[in-house]
Amino acid sequence: MSGLFVIISSPSGGGKDAVIRALIKRIPRSAKLVTTTTRSPRPEDISGITYYFTDKTDFENKIKNGEMMEYATYADNYYGVQKSELENKLQNFDVVFSNVDVQGRRNYAQAGIKNLSIFLLPDNLNDLKKRILNRGGVNEAELELRLETAKQEIQAAKEYQFQVVNKAGHLDETIDNVAKIISSNQ
Repeated sequence: MSGLFVIISSPSGGGKDAVIRALIKRIPRSAKLVTTTTRSPRPEDISGITYYFTDKTDFENKIKNGEMMEYATYADNYYGVQKSELENKLQNFDVVFSNVDVQGRRNYAQAGIKNLSIFLLPDNLNDLKKRILNRGGVNEAELELRLETAKQEIQAAKEYQFQVVNKAGHLDETIDNVAKIISSNQ
């Protein structure tokens, strides 16, 4: 494994996917790990590009067979990265991004996987709530669960090497700040 492994986390709706998409366009020879999940696809999802979609039985079999590098449950769904996905991307790209949650970052750390960890903080919970609602696909109970989880994740941001505030309406500034962090650590 030779590429720089960059973990970018944030609460749900915190901008991690938008930041990663922009950085991949900006940074040559970079790619995103594709996470495997049991959640239902959203209209914009493309299997194999945004996620690998599977059912709980298959995901649990991958866990039992030692095929998962890390995994966690979030909002009653499994999310995780297959070992083969991580190894392939790190061998073929200079910078590899992953958008795992706090537990995912902890799992990588426990596995001894060297990484650069960056947490995107929301400027406030009201803006985060608006982002989640604007994205769609969540009911009131899921929204409340995501906001409660967000509060816990924000508390864990201090475990990351870097924290960047992703202010509403200032995505370009956030992308620039994260790009500088990566550049200084390559």
